[in-house]
Amino acid sequence: MIDLHYWPTPNGKKISILLEELDVPYKIQWVDMGKGEQFKPEFLDISPNNRIPAMVDHAPLDGGAPISIFESGAILLYLAQKYGQFYSDDVRQQQEINQWLFWQMGGLGPMAGQAHHFRQYAPEQVPYGIERYTNECNRLYGVLNRRLADREFIAEEYSIADMACWPWVLLHERQGQDIAQFPHVKRWIDTIQARPAAAKGEHLGDERRTSITDEASRKVLFNQTAR
Repeated sequence: MIDLHYWPTPNGKKISILLEELDVPYKIQWVDMGKGEQFKPEFLDISPNNRIPAMVDHAPLDGGAPISIFESGAILLYLAQKYGQFYSDDVRQQQEINQWLFWQMGGLGPMAGQAHHFRQYAPEQVPYGIERYTNECNRLYGVLNRRLADREFIAEEYSIADMACWPWVLLHERQGQDIAQFPHVKRWIDTIQARPAAAKGEHLGDERRTSITDEASRKVLFNQTAR
């Protein structure tokens, strides 16, 4: 059994999408980030970065003790390799998938997250921050659009690279992006949306997520320090 420590954010949804696509049993451990549950000692033992998602595999392939993993990209790779799906045995294809997975982890996700913050959550409007991250998202959407111009999925076949990027791109309006400017991305979004498992994983926990409007939640989520 796999325990998925989860909240319905784009990073969390990457893993629920993959687990639904794999059709393997898993149990949700809810981590309400607005209430600060990510700082509980038992969660920090699994995810020292106090972020979701995190995972515990109670039945690893080596038959040993449970394996705990934090960071969504690491979890995607672990599960895809364990179950032999949505990755590749071919070394060249592996690098195609890896490059785009890390592109999402190091570029699309962080830049889109900053766009969300400055456009929606910042206590005051900061024009430079809004323009900086909205424009960078626009550049990244252009990169993805060019990549998808002559292929159905990011790395030819449907893979964890698509599952990493898709939940973030679904939020294009929050990032200030007009999806009509990126027709290949729009086609790709719709193609994945038509997959029942992907749609189920993407909507997992939607009823639990609320807008971050109260000051207490903002203090928990933003402007954290080492203390």
